[in-house]
Amino acid sequence: MNRALPAVRLRVPTHEDAFAWHRIFADPDVMEFHGGAPAELSVYEELTARQRRHDAALGFCLWSMLDESGRVIGFTGAQPWERDWGPTGEIEIGWRLAREYWGRGFVTAAARQTLERVTAAGTKDVVAMVDAGNARSVAVTRRLGMRLADTFTIPGSRREGHCYRLDLRLPPGNRHTR
Repeated sequence: MNRALPAVRLRVPTHEDAFAWHRIFADPDVMEFHGGAPAELSVYEELTARQRRHDAALGFCLWSMLDESGRVIGFTGAQPWERDWGPTGEIEIGWRLAREYWGRGFVTAAARQTLERVTAAGTKDVVAMVDAGNARSVAVTRRLGMRLADTFTIPGSRREGHCYRLDLRLPPGNRHTR
């Protein structure tokens, strides 16, 4: 089924967006594949500040995702994978969305904008790190043309994770893993 994707706007997160992210991500359903528990407000204040630094240095970050009315509904974007496991140093795309917006195409629309922006910034390929049980995010990687490149055990949760890859040097219809 091909349906029209909703209008979504991305912006560099403001300090005020930390409060919206904190509220949105306090939902246990939203956090199911991200540690399960909500984080303190200070975590989102630091995260939004770090994203402003990434945008200034790299030309991309985890942007606040806004619906047609301008309401913050989550984030999507890209940043370097800075953990000491997985694809360390590579550019990871990711997303997190308020529960009431699930299943409406917002993440796919925003992730496509992310791919356009990171390509324009000169990024050659991206990865997406996804909990294997997160069927919604796995579906988004497929809609983006990403391919499963690796499986791993997520430290802490000991759950299975997937690393998806996308070569941005090829036209969107012909992208594949390296």
